[in-house]
Amino acid sequence: MKIGAALHYTPLDRAARWFGRFLPKGLYARALIIIIAPVILLQSVVAYVFMERHYELVTRRLSSAVTADIAALIQIYESYPQDRNASTLARIASESLQLDMDILHNADLPPPGPKPFFSILDETLSNELRRQIDRPYWLDTVGRSNFVEVRIKLDQDTVMRVLARRSQAYASNSHIFLVWMGGSSFVLLGIAILFLRNQIRPILRLAEAAEALGKGREIDFRPRGAREVRQAGYAFIEMKRRIERNLEQRTTMLNGVSHDLRTILTRFTLSLALMPATPEIEDLKRDVDEMSRMLEGYLAFARGAGDDAGEQAGEADLRQLLEEVQSDAERQGHVTGLDIVGDPIIIVRPDAFRRLLFNLVSNAARHGKRIEISANHETRWLVLHVDDDGPGIPEGQREEVFKPFVRLDEARNQDKGGSGLGLSIARDIARAHGGDITLSESPLGGLRATVRLPA
Repeated sequence: MKIGAALHYTPLDRAARWFGRFLPKGLYARALIIIIAPVILLQSVVAYVFMERHYELVTRRLSSAVTADIAALIQIYESYPQDRNASTLARIASESLQLDMDILHNADLPPPGPKPFFSILDETLSNELRRQIDRPYWLDTVGRSNFVEVRIKLDQDTVMRVLARRSQAYASNSHIFLVWMGGSSFVLLGIAILFLRNQIRPILRLAEAAEALGKGREIDFRPRGAREVRQAGYAFIEMKRRIERNLEQRTTMLNGVSHDLRTILTRFTLSLALMPATPEIEDLKRDVDEMSRMLEGYLAFARGAGDDAGEQAGEADLRQLLEEVQSDAERQGHVTGLDIVGDPIIIVRPDAFRRLLFNLVSNAARHGKRIEISANHETRWLVLHVDDDGPGIPEGQREEVFKPFVRLDEARNQDKGGSGLGLSIARDIARAHGGDITLSESPLGGLRATVRLPA
């Protein structure tokens, strides 16, 4: 029941997981969203409130004032019939109300024009004309960009035409607020971007240092940034020192063990060489040789990840390394092909990488007669294939052979004279470089070992 409850997702959880697929994965981008989203939301709310309350309210009051002026002109026109030429009324409208007024005789209202898709002025002014004047009217708020034209039908064949500046009925200075709001938002976002970049850079440097440590590369790293980032940086430096100290101690111990055991085996070998050649002595010599090979294999595996006594990564010529292992395989009587595409210069631990190549090619040579080596370094990744025409390994057992001391008798011939550590050591070296080794079916019919390393 507890497991089922732990795996049960609520609709909110599912919505969050779905939305998370569209979010950026980087810390820098996510931090920007955390800052930008509230700013955009706040500015949107402010703009909406301004447009709905202030902007619309000011426009309604201005439209109401212009409509009241037009209503006053109509009242004056109807109250003084002796001045039907409207000259006095036009002068009053121009001088006192800043309106351009004219009386059109023997005229009618134009047909209604198309309404603008979105215009607060058109809607507000129309409402005010209906409320204050309540006469047939015609309104044009889009024909002239700086003016608003209003026509009111006075009687059967008389129409009053009024031209008002758009600013008299419309809050035309609202763009200043919008420009200021947008400009301030861009300034704030610019400051946020610069600040975040400086805060994220130390984290990226820490990530690069950790990656370089895993690949055996040196990097000049000094903790910087916020207090928490500095603490993580100092913890990383201390961890790096402990790892290097442990590696140094292990290397010293292995060198001591190797020296002592090799000394004993050398004494055995010399003692056996001085004895008469008998079948028993020959068997002992083979046992000593087998012990020597096993000792070398165990020590190589114990070193782990090919640290080679603190060997540092550097530039290496891939073509030269592959030609060396090709030459070794051909001297053993194996037909070996070589194909290299891309830049031959790679960044690896040369001795460790040479051991990786030797182990893979030796494994292919032990079980097949033909070997094909191909490498591609056209991108930031090095992909290397070692193919053979041997019996291969069943798919279900390909991961087993990477375990120490595992030798498959059914899929591959018994690894005579070996310790079952070759592929384990090769994978440790590949992973120490930030890559991996996988096994698959070879086009030659045997086994393909694929090495993928960042280089």
